[in-house]
Amino acid sequence: MNPSAAAPASPASSTFSSPRAPSLRRRMACWLYEGLLMFGVVFVAGYLFSTLTQTRHALNNRHGLQAFVFVVAGIYFVWFWTKGQTLAMKTWHIRVTDRAGQPLTQKRALLRYLCSWIWFLPPLAVAAPFGLPALEVAVLWAGWVPIWALLSRFQPRQQFWHDIWAGTRLIDARPGASGGRTR
Repeated sequence: MNPSAAAPASPASSTFSSPRAPSLRRRMACWLYEGLLMFGVVFVAGYLFSTLTQTRHALNNRHGLQAFVFVVAGIYFVWFWTKGQTLAMKTWHIRVTDRAGQPLTQKRALLRYLCSWIWFLPPLAVAAPFGLPALEVAVLWAGWVPIWALLSRFQPRQQFWHDIWAGTRLIDARPGASGGRTR
């Protein structure tokens, strides 16, 4: 048999590679941008809540407002994650998928939303028994966030641990990046 007549490798098998996670720097930049966008979502949700409940003072119905904002934020993230990207994720070319690379179901997106609260709960849990003022909680949080983010470096696929727990992953969606789709 002629060695040059061997069957060519299929294009899909020679060019396919598992989608890579975006760099930690890009993910954290996206995370910060998402926080800026969430300021607007929370503002509108707070205004809507105070209008609907006729709340005249910011501390009245505080727990109701917190619950309402939690639900509104959940709706926001679940909606966009089932579409693959939030506005911040589109800007930074990051896409969220399940482990198989498929779009998230609403159930999986909700699980990711609940698991993502790990970014906020540990500092709040430490501060609550001591009744720490907001500034000290902010310092705890500012220390916790980099620690939590850096822990992704110990995960083999460089994913955040809440993504592992939720069965999701962040992938690089830049045009030309492996696994990235453009729309």
